Amino acid sequence: MPTRSPETTHLQLLRGRPDDVALVADGRGHSYGEVRDRVDARRAELGTTRRLVMIEGANAIEPVVTYLAALEGGHPVLFVDGDAARSAEHRRVLIERFDPDVVAASGGADPAASDPAASDPAASDPAASDPAASDPAASDPAASVTTWRLDERRAGTRHDLHPALAMLASTSGSTGSPKLVRLSHENILSNAVAIGDYLNLGVGDRAITTLPLHYCYGLSVINSHLVTGGSVVLTERSVVDDGFWREFAASGATSFAGVPYTFELLEATGFADRHLPDLRYITQAGGRLDPERARRFARLGRERHFDFIIMYGQTEATARMAYLPPRLAEASAGAIGIPIPGGRFTIDAPAGEDVGELVYEGPNVMLGYAEHPADFARGREVDELRTGDLARRRDDGLYEIVGRSNRFAKIFGLRLDLDRVERLLADEGHEVRAVSSDERLLLFVLAERLAAGARDRAMALFGLPAHAIRVHAVAEFPRTSSGKPDTAALRRHAELLDQAALSTATDAAAEASRNGTGPTSMTPDTIRALYAELLGRPDAAPDSSFAGLGGDSLSYVEVSLRLEELLGELPRKWPSMSIRELAGTATSDAPTAGTAAGTATSETPTTGTAPAAPAASAARRRRRMPRLETPAVLRALAIVLIVGTHANLFGVQGGAHLLLAVAGYNLARFQLADVTGRRRVSGLLKSTAQVVVPAALWIGAVGLIAGGYAPTTALLVNNFLGAESWSTQWQFWFLEAVVWSMAALAAVFAVPLVDRVERRHPFAFALGVLGVALAARVLLAGGIETDATERYMTVGVVWCIALGWLVARSSTPVQRLTASALTLITVPGFFGDPGREAVVVVGVLVLLWLPAVPVPRLLLPVIGLLAGASMFIYLTHWQVYPHLENEVPWLATLLSLVVGVLVWKGYSFVVARGGALVGRRRGGALLARRRAGRVSRPGRSGADAAVGARS
Repeated sequence: MPTRSPETTHLQLLRGRPDDVALVADGRGHSYGEVRDRVDARRAELGTTRRLVMIEGANAIEPVVTYLAALEGGHPVLFVDGDAARSAEHRRVLIERFDPDVVAASGGADPAASDPAASDPAASDPAASDPAASDPAASDPAASVTTWRLDERRAGTRHDLHPALAMLASTSGSTGSPKLVRLSHENILSNAVAIGDYLNLGVGDRAITTLPLHYCYGLSVINSHLVTGGSVVLTERSVVDDGFWREFAASGATSFAGVPYTFELLEATGFADRHLPDLRYITQAGGRLDPERARRFARLGRERHFDFIIMYGQTEATARMAYLPPRLAEASAGAIGIPIPGGRFTIDAPAGEDVGELVYEGPNVMLGYAEHPADFARGREVDELRTGDLARRRDDGLYEIVGRSNRFAKIFGLRLDLDRVERLLADEGHEVRAVSSDERLLLFVLAERLAAGARDRAMALFGLPAHAIRVHAVAEFPRTSSGKPDTAALRRHAELLDQAALSTATDAAAEASRNGTGPTSMTPDTIRALYAELLGRPDAAPDSSFAGLGGDSLSYVEVSLRLEELLGELPRKWPSMSIRELAGTATSDAPTAGTAAGTATSETPTTGTAPAAPAASAARRRRRMPRLETPAVLRALAIVLIVGTHANLFGVQGGAHLLLAVAGYNLARFQLADVTGRRRVSGLLKSTAQVVVPAALWIGAVGLIAGGYAPTTALLVNNFLGAESWSTQWQFWFLEAVVWSMAALAAVFAVPLVDRVERRHPFAFALGVLGVALAARVLLAGGIETDATERYMTVGVVWCIALGWLVARSSTPVQRLTASALTLITVPGFFGDPGREAVVVVGVLVLLWLPAVPVPRLLLPVIGLLAGASMFIYLTHWQVYPHLENEVPWLATLLSLVVGVLVWKGYSFVVARGGALVGRRRGGALLARRRAGRVSRPGRSGADAAVGARS
């Protein structure tokens, strides 16, 4: 059995004069001499063999005495939260994993503890005088009501404890990982002395406890005061309790500490109006305090003659690493200040940049981490602390935290600073907490009615699609026992909600399979839960539709796959169908019942029923070959045909005109979905802008740098100038056709009568549009076949868009046969090239008759990238392939596709960052206007922009 080594360090923190007060508790002051006697007695109880001592933390004299005795006896200390109800599971995990030798804890309570009136006469007699004036503990029902015991789990120890090991501190309060920080006696002492130094602590200073003893910041308050001869008032009361402030005044306290949440509570409970003549300073740490709130407290301190001191620290540095001198608290709010005495900061930043990870060196840096008892024997393994915080050193020499490296998320290719997400949304009046999971941004608000507004602003600020953002309402934002935001709890809550939504869907489908009813048991609530999950729309109602909820071509793929698992084959018009109508298809679509049920039950074990095995087998086959929407596959295929043909890899023409038909198909599904007329027009205009802006920027930049493009090409107006022959100015004819078609439709649908007619007769209206477009083509060409320029002019090709529109509006067999016949009549002869025309005909017929096609799972991400980036591939490939088309056509094709994808990602990143910057600048004014009632909640944007054209 290991015994205490002669090299073991012993730490004595009680350094005040014997007659001076050290602790105020139990209704009276306890001198250094008295506390010394109690520490010596407790040290004797612990024995001379070094043992791991777990202490139940509480702001009371017995835990503090046990802590001081353990340090002096060389026994490593492991604190746990004293609130058993809140931390029982964490305590159990720590005991099982680290196996303490001694557990020091409260052993029971006096019956009076359950009756506040028993210890507070004022509670039963409002007219009674305030006993706290002479006896602070009289108003504290927690004082002197518990017994304290040492539970010796073994006589000695089974651990090998390094001589320098003094404490094992949790980095995550009561809810996180059991990984512990190994602290040495030098760590504890050096940090306590440094804090006392820069706070100028002495015998006249008396802090009152506002933070848990097991929290490193709260413990450092006790250490720094005892090592400098000051004193501490021990209380479990909250700052929102008037009894706390009576005790503060009666005990002569001169300071208190707080985390950001403490200062929220102080402002909410009228702290500025309290008369506290003995208050000398307030310290703040435990997280970033809002700079404006910091300035308010600094100004209040200046007026009331107390210092407001902002500090920065981590458990891995024992407690604190930096402080902001109080004279700078108002002018430099937002900075963490300068290193504490004996410490040093460096910034590990990339070359040429001033922002990087903050690295700290000093005698208070931990020995290392402990994840298992074997780690207790390890010595120093860390010489510098990489904080994980991103910081910069300002011109005035102060350090400033600008983000947290592990608070960054990669979502749809965008790197988001989650702290900044919260700040930007707060600037616009949305109080949220942000976390990320599975490439989704998770936002939490305090009421369901706030969800839509927060999601809409997040979409606008960060350029994310609706289905990449989920917003959940919670009753309150969870915090750790030390008052910090508990992001881990939020992430777990979101996971539980996701599991519940999935369980609702799969349980319903499984029940249907067991009953032999197939999808007839499907309910609107099942689909509503799925929409709420994938579209981030908790406001989805039974009468909501996918298009009406702002679904776009990106979310369409994921939602359609999930719906197929629940319903089987989906109706062609499902995006515009209400949730209630979709649920109804499960009962009416008897031929697919078995398939749908089999798919659903694939997620849930089914035993004891004969149909379960073939159903599960069908589901497994479907999972091996997932179905992908036909428009997405055609968009990816068409752009490959375009680029490969231009790069001389092969010679298959017709891809661009097929892409126009796909654009028309998606135009009808999304921009012209069954939403309000105003939403239709705004969606068309937004989609037009989303094509025009990147096209004009790219073509204009290439024209300025390399030449070759006229301003009319960058402005997409060549159609209005006419041309006798093909030239490089016509390379972007495809985009002109899409842009001017959508602009014209926006103008037409702004007329309410037109909007009403189209809604009443969608197929007939699309048929009429196709007729007008074909007439314009014939008039332009003077016949059926077009020449080299006519087949690229908007008037000459708009019929392709109209044909795709007609396909989307074909919902009955007769309508599909009509659209098929028109395809076979209108396409042949247009090019005078049967092969080129066949590409268009086959593509349109596939689009018409096959809503989705099976695709190998490995190709799904590739098809998604090509489909999403196809507009940018089309834009940029003109500058890529010509350099290699004759020598290495396959490389010319591949590079064209890759460059297009990269430009698309880069453009999306810039747009997102630009939107965030604009939102931040407008935030203050917008928030003021909203509070004044002049601005309503922003509406959702239109559906996906030019889904066929952009891709």
